[in-house]
Amino acid sequence: MRSNSCGELRSKHIASNVQLCGWVDRCRDHGGVIFIDLRDRSGTIQITVDPDQGAELFASAESLRNETVLQITGLVRPRPADAINSKLSTGEIEVLANGLEVLNPVTGNLPFTVSIHDEEPVKEELRLRHRHLDLRRERMSRNLQLRHTTIKTARRFLEDEGFIEVETPVLTRSTPEGARDYLVPSRVCSGEWFALPQSPQLFKQLLMVGGLERYYQVARCFRDEDLRADRQPEFTQLDIEMSFMDQEQILDLNERLIATIWKAVKGIDLPLPFPRLTWHEAMDRYGTDRPDTRYGMELNDVSDILKDMGFKVFSGAIAAGGSVKCITVPNGNDLISNVRIKPGGDIFNEAQKAGAGGLAFIRVRDSDEIDSIGAIKDNLNSKQKTALLKQTGAKAGDLILFGAGKTATVNSALDRVRQFLGRELGLIPTDQDNKLWQFLWVVDFPMFELNAEENRLEALHHPFCAPNKDDLGNDPHTWMERLPQARAQAYDLVLNGLELGGGSLRIHNAELQRQVLQTIGLPLEEANQQFGFLIDALEMGAPPHGGLAFGMDRIVMLLTGEDSIRDTIAFPKTQQARCLMTQAPAGVSNHQLEELHVESTWVDPE
Repeated sequence: MRSNSCGELRSKHIASNVQLCGWVDRCRDHGGVIFIDLRDRSGTIQITVDPDQGAELFASAESLRNETVLQITGLVRPRPADAINSKLSTGEIEVLANGLEVLNPVTGNLPFTVSIHDEEPVKEELRLRHRHLDLRRERMSRNLQLRHTTIKTARRFLEDEGFIEVETPVLTRSTPEGARDYLVPSRVCSGEWFALPQSPQLFKQLLMVGGLERYYQVARCFRDEDLRADRQPEFTQLDIEMSFMDQEQILDLNERLIATIWKAVKGIDLPLPFPRLTWHEAMDRYGTDRPDTRYGMELNDVSDILKDMGFKVFSGAIAAGGSVKCITVPNGNDLISNVRIKPGGDIFNEAQKAGAGGLAFIRVRDSDEIDSIGAIKDNLNSKQKTALLKQTGAKAGDLILFGAGKTATVNSALDRVRQFLGRELGLIPTDQDNKLWQFLWVVDFPMFELNAEENRLEALHHPFCAPNKDDLGNDPHTWMERLPQARAQAYDLVLNGLELGGGSLRIHNAELQRQVLQTIGLPLEEANQQFGFLIDALEMGAPPHGGLAFGMDRIVMLLTGEDSIRDTIAFPKTQQARCLMTQAPAGVSNHQLEELHVESTWVDPE
């Protein structure tokens, strides 16, 4: 139906007869000559309709509405010098139409403007309800093409490295791996249920047992969890697993993969290797295991300096086993008022959202004099003040913000305040303007964390991570005792404060896998019931293996500079896990439920 795409035409095509198809982006009538901007996925070209080419042709052009689907035939010719549009890649040429066919007219009212010339902000709800139109707009078309390039680049890199793509099941069994499963009732096996995979974790390990050695998959994953801007109930992972490689080799390969993507998509040469922090270092310096290292204001533990201070909020927190930490805000005296730090202020509210009762502060004046509330100023002796200013590096004009209490709460509160101030003070660019890519590996995670509500240990990542050999030792009789304090051979890749992906070396010893499952409170019988197929496989000559998974939606979000992964996905769900275009989820007939032996107990609250 067409000889060329609209956006590919250039000066070299002058004097060529072409046949084009696309959408009417806009029409303009200039003194008896009609100009049509014809748009397809590749771009836009100006079509000129001259009455000298025929009255019928001209009359057809006069009646066109935006977004009408056209087929145009015509001659490529140069634009007049004063009509060249340098903003368009096709701006030096135009097509003089000698034929026009309406392939499909627009008969309804457009809910918003689609034209590249008049693109304006539209409420997301409206965009998602009419996603088929939104996809025609330049922003979404550009994002999806960038997504395609990203995934294509990853595939080619991994195939060149000897990986093969293998698909794993979407209908599997429910296992206790973290988030809530999406469940699917089986009609054939009455009373039994499938689960949609949260990740291909177990299957990719079984592929390693099966001798494939290097596997990857662009995998669809499903998690029924509370949503936010960078989460979706269904999402895409680049899933990778490999045998006979240690952690250093795995990190090196994946650094090169990421560098190849950034070069292909952004034209940027990333410096390798990426820096690393241990989990404990990240938590101590930033209060989070996904730190944004583009700016300073790192956390400073000043517990040793203030442990004997008369201010009971500080000394009491330390005596109770907690800590006092602070961040130093450069020139904070001029930038931040007391009102913002005190109850009701925006900075106070950020700390409170993370569980803190509030923030204490010290303002550093000339000659190392300080201002604060009386309870701090009067109880801080000269030695403590000198040590505090030296450790924090605070100087005249700086503001020191303190958190005191349980260390986890202090970390969380100061991390949140730090990120808030980083944005508020312009220390980091907006995503659209970002040119600073700070990659970071976080390594040496703890194997387990305490679930205080259930008074038991649970896996920090998942229960298939291999423990550090030095922490575990070689004597299986000591594993039960040593596992709770062991580090995992796990690693996360963080970019600008967001986790891009993570993984680990896996347990390939069946007895160790049983012991880890028991450590998280899974009785042996239940472990065999839930994971018996994996444990059996590990007893059949499983190789040492490991891998990781990258969140492709999040990677594309960062590459496009978008604030939400919904703008990188063709047909996303809302934060209520709904598709506004298809109105899914929706009810089903009683007959369908009866076939599945399922009965709904839902009662409409209205």
